[in-house]
Amino acid sequence: MKFKTMKQTLSVALAERTYPIHIGAGLLDQTALLLAHLKHKRVAIVSNTTVAPLYLERVAQPLREAGVDVVEIILPDGEQYKNSEILNTIYDALIQARCERTTTLIALGGGVIGDLTGYAAATYLRGVPFIQIPTTLLSQVDSSVGGKTGINHPQGKNMIGAFYQPQLVLIDTETLKTLPQRELSAGIAEVIKYGLIRDADFFDWLEINMEKLMALDETTVSGAVYRSCQNKAEVVAADEREAGERALLNLGHTFGHAIENAMGYGVWLHGEAVAAGTLMAADLSLRMGWLKLEDVQRIKAIFHAAELKQQPPALGVDQYLDLMGLDKKVQDGKIRLVLQQAIGESVMTSDYNVDALRETLTL
Repeated sequence: MKFKTMKQTLSVALAERTYPIHIGAGLLDQTALLLAHLKHKRVAIVSNTTVAPLYLERVAQPLREAGVDVVEIILPDGEQYKNSEILNTIYDALIQARCERTTTLIALGGGVIGDLTGYAAATYLRGVPFIQIPTTLLSQVDSSVGGKTGINHPQGKNMIGAFYQPQLVLIDTETLKTLPQRELSAGIAEVIKYGLIRDADFFDWLEINMEKLMALDETTVSGAVYRSCQNKAEVVAADEREAGERALLNLGHTFGHAIENAMGYGVWLHGEAVAAGTLMAADLSLRMGWLKLEDVQRIKAIFHAAELKQQPPALGVDQYLDLMGLDKKVQDGKIRLVLQQAIGESVMTSDYNVDALRETLTL
């Protein structure tokens, strides 16, 4: 596979709600891309204490120079803050600034900021426009695309939310240069996911190019982000509200969300928990006779190359099952899991051997 390094654009095809994903280096400086999607010259930029010092003024000042009134909302940084209290902080700021239905919310940050801002946009005044500017790899390849928004509940991750699509996703790959190595690895877990669930050629490419991806080689990063977003956009266009194929994007997530919940939000990064959960799904798929041992070894090897944790925490079978039972994919009281039939092929199923699952949970 070969990729271009210039700005590339994909579309999430949703009829009259179709929107573009712009990908490239230095796009934060292309203010015209934002202005084209503003219904009114007023925006509220939501960011956090880590990202705001790096990029907020770079986005806000050119907008002001273009005559846009900019409201700034700075939140604390971390998964533990993706809750109703912090959501109300956004509402409070919007109300205090007398933001109207024509005010566009701009999410500038990682997945937590994107989810919070998107849910605030979906619910403030019953819906205002919003734009995603994701600054982490995980948010660039996954959470910023597709319209899933929401907050965590103390008893479960992402239990409260809405499907609400952005007007635009603007991905500046240069923001990854300020990303800590651990956050980069966590994002790569979601990149690998696309290869595992539906794109075997991409998985092969990642095996060959992982060292370059970890080193943030520009061409490799742009290629990985583009191919990931392409996969996500195709799935979302076919199944916006997760009635079928889109659920496959949750490979490793049922296990992973249980880990995040049990350990305390933010102790394990989302991508780290998903990586461990994906390995657990691979182990169960092997026990079911669906994956070959060599496939599992390849999966372990690529996560190792991405410097991701290999060993899930020993929560005990009962705690795992209890927390997994809170998953949104549970149907008729049965935990449904995304499992592997091969690299590049996955299935959502409740038809697995429960004893085999219990063995997986004792890893």
